[in-house]
Amino acid sequence: MEYSTQFYVIFVVAVAVAGVVAGLIAGLLGVGGGLVLVPVLFYLFHQMGVDPSVALHVAIGTSLATIIATAISSSRAHYKKGGVDTELLKHWAPWLIIGALIAMSLFSSIKSAELGIIFSVMTFSIAMYMLFGSSRKNPDDSVGNLPNGPIRWITGLLVAGLSTIMGIGGGSLTVPLLSYFKYPMRKAVGTSAAVGLLISLPGAFGAVLAGLGQTHLPPFSVGYVNIVAFVILIPITAFVAPYGARLAHSVNPRYLRYAFAAFLLFNACNMLYTAVAS
Repeated sequence: MEYSTQFYVIFVVAVAVAGVVAGLIAGLLGVGGGLVLVPVLFYLFHQMGVDPSVALHVAIGTSLATIIATAISSSRAHYKKGGVDTELLKHWAPWLIIGALIAMSLFSSIKSAELGIIFSVMTFSIAMYMLFGSSRKNPDDSVGNLPNGPIRWITGLLVAGLSTIMGIGGGSLTVPLLSYFKYPMRKAVGTSAAVGLLISLPGAFGAVLAGLGQTHLPPFSVGYVNIVAFVILIPITAFVAPYGARLAHSVNPRYLRYAFAAFLLFNACNMLYTAVAS
């Protein structure tokens, strides 16, 4: 299928705008920006006439690849402000990486509609927890503790596995999880930004491998990663993410929690509608 010059201009502008929003949200909320990128990229690929059976897979794979740069930029900004629990990451990292690799080994066998439903149900559930779940008192000078042993192993596998399947950086699951275990909100946000890097690296690599040999992919795609969107998004999200991180350290943690929940609700409804309509 051939596309007009006007279409490519609209595509580039839409992806660039999504990159700005995703970068800000990545820094502000500690997520990789995938909650913005996946729906937008899926919509754009759908408008391009990309086969529905692979459109969402490419959106997720491209999102995971883009999150690598976003997570690096965002986590560095949070680390400079003391917002990353490096000790937790040392022990949690192997389970996060294994979880991401397991998820990508199953990626191609999951249908596009099923991916859309998983995306919407998970984000809606997380938003409900953030709004109405039990809220422990965790002041900014408190010290959180994610229990070692089976709890840490299982949560690592689940956080990485579900996040990879959804094409997100893990913040949507990591932030409420660490908040539950009494991590201050800003510490949870900063740590989740680093978790996004540990998830997105194997996730993006797996998306490339899983998509090799697939037919009906958009032009300029390597496996399930679209290079055009990737090249546009990388510099934008990496540049914008630190500004979101700075904003996170000047916002009341309670408002940060509500903003996070509201954003998740919007994306859950949007993706559910898209999955059912297609």
